[in-house]
Amino acid sequence: MHLLNIHIGSLPIEDPVLKFLLELVIILSAPLLLNKIKVPHLLGLLIAGAVVGPNGLNLLARDSSVVVTGTTGLLYIMFLAGLEIDLGDFKKNKWKSITFTGYTFAMPFILGFLGGFYLLDFSVLTSVLFASLFSSHTLISYPLVSKLGIAKNLSVNITVGGTMITDVLSLLVLAVCVGMTQGEVNTAFWTRLTLSMLAFSLTVLFVFPIIGRWFFKKVDDKISQYIFVLVMIYLAAVLAELAGIEAIIGAFFAGLALNKLIPHSSAMMNRVEFVGSAIFIPFFLISVGMLIDFTVFFKSIETLVVAAVMLVASIGGKYLAAILTQKTFHLSKDEGMLIFGMSSASAAATLAAVLVGYNIIVSETANGESVRLLSEHVLNGSILLILVSCTVSSFVSMSSGQRIAEADREDTASGINRENENILLAVNYEQTVEKLVNLSLLVKAKHNDDRLWALNVVNDEKNESSIKNAKKNLHIAVDTAAAADVKVLPLTRYDNDVATGISNVIKEQDITDLIIGLQPGKGFTPSFVYNLHNGYLQNDSVNTLIYHAGQPISTVKRYVVLIPERAEKEAGFFSSLLRVWNIAKNSGAEMSFYANRSIIDILKRVVSKSAIELSLHPINNWQEAEKAAIGLESDEALIVFMAKRGMISYFPQMGSIPDFLNQHVEENNFLLIYPYRDLAAGQLEKRSVNNHDDFVEIGKIIGKVFAR
Repeated sequence: MHLLNIHIGSLPIEDPVLKFLLELVIILSAPLLLNKIKVPHLLGLLIAGAVVGPNGLNLLARDSSVVVTGTTGLLYIMFLAGLEIDLGDFKKNKWKSITFTGYTFAMPFILGFLGGFYLLDFSVLTSVLFASLFSSHTLISYPLVSKLGIAKNLSVNITVGGTMITDVLSLLVLAVCVGMTQGEVNTAFWTRLTLSMLAFSLTVLFVFPIIGRWFFKKVDDKISQYIFVLVMIYLAAVLAELAGIEAIIGAFFAGLALNKLIPHSSAMMNRVEFVGSAIFIPFFLISVGMLIDFTVFFKSIETLVVAAVMLVASIGGKYLAAILTQKTFHLSKDEGMLIFGMSSASAAATLAAVLVGYNIIVSETANGESVRLLSEHVLNGSILLILVSCTVSSFVSMSSGQRIAEADREDTASGINRENENILLAVNYEQTVEKLVNLSLLVKAKHNDDRLWALNVVNDEKNESSIKNAKKNLHIAVDTAAAADVKVLPLTRYDNDVATGISNVIKEQDITDLIIGLQPGKGFTPSFVYNLHNGYLQNDSVNTLIYHAGQPISTVKRYVVLIPERAEKEAGFFSSLLRVWNIAKNSGAEMSFYANRSIIDILKRVVSKSAIELSLHPINNWQEAEKAAIGLESDEALIVFMAKRGMISYFPQMGSIPDFLNQHVEENNFLLIYPYRDLAAGQLEKRSVNNHDDFVEIGKIIGKVFAR
């Protein structure tokens, strides 16, 4: 038998098993110990890295294995920032992000240039590069903010957007300064840089989504899909470096490119966040901590002076920028401090720029010593800047983020009654089970993680094949939802027929939404249409959703939504509309609404409160709506608001819609929504409001509409 030989007499530790064990122990213990004393575990990992690193106890060397996993962690942070950003809000707030960019780039830059030129006697070129070090951000606290559930807060959206632009600008200044020292800043330099950045941006933002959509359609294996995501992150990072910019910008762009292909409440998103938070991001923090060397500050007074200037310029400038942003856009004090906390950390881009400047030799002294573009004092000062700025970022982000999260919960709880959302999935066919669960993950409210039921009705309890099939379908439903950290409760019911079994469960579990999948390859059969009108739709207190999946729901890039005249007068219209809104929010897909002008006006008021990507198309008759449905392209889907006979929005032509879908939309995804019809008066407002945090304000609109 081979015995593992572990030699711990010589340091640093070289045995790979023992090294990895020590790193895992640090990752495990830091959050458990520091959470008890209210210290962000991010800071604990940094300190632990400094203690065990080459400048501390020298237990671990900052070798290639640490650098590779640490680099992956940094890329992962930037990728998650791009992946989780709400593109609807991002586009809506783009000018706010640009304004913040102006503040957060200019303030530290001005302070840094004045400090470098007048206090430290640097040359103009060195002062410019020195000043650019403080304008970039590292979103080291983003995982913490995301965990608090406030990643879609306006202040976070502004900061993430501003970070992307400021990092690009800072690294552009670096490229220009390096070019000037080498005498290369000319027309050819600017042309080459512009074309390379343009080619990179177009490739990642336009080609990557096409590749991703094709891959997710063709490959069902979950492990392969996750590995594909990692490949996209690193490929974008490599393309960014080839274009002359930092790899972290490539990772952020990769997140934007895959944003709409990885729904926020999907199993894939859960896997991406889990692996990053458990492995890659902690390794990055430990690797950064290994750079910290406290002894350098006791060796030279000049190093302390340079470090002091760097701290004032960076942290002071970021604080001024955050306050100016808060005042400009009338944000709360906590939101202003959250902007400061998230933007104050300087690590990756700053360190990269310092190392580049340090390695450039501009001249030699009379004694033959090299004169570098950035001196050793700046290099050592940047280490202290990383430590202090990351500490400030962790504490400020945690404290202000917690207050914002608590305020959001209080506002939601005290403002409008939360809906008691209970979703029932009728899982009759094995091929549709996973598709129905994935739809429910998009439709459901954000914090509804345990009020979903999967039902299989067995009408012959002696038929062992039916019972076995029911157990298999329910097992698939439970496992699919569990991968997204959502609990689905399995139900097997023995009843005379499926429709009766579903109706009984609706009453017993107080179901609010029923989701039924069409039999694969058959569409609307006469028997299904009969059961629909004489069974499923007899439940007047639920929204009924009929779903046909022609492709994975994550690959749909646009929905055409048809709303009939007078639909807004139905009791369940707003409840159903919010299901559509949740699909847009959670998937990032564009919604193209076709409706009359009165409904279009309502939609304009809704989107002003909760931004999604949408286009509004006023129509005068239903024939215009059908033309839009016939014109569906690949990767587009259809949503139709329906009504039962006797309802206000019902019209005779609605009865032929199933045949129309069988004929014209059989290759695409489509969803029919029958809003609930009757509720007690006291329940109307409660059931009209979805409990999505970003959607609470819709209650005010609903009140005004019903008041009319």
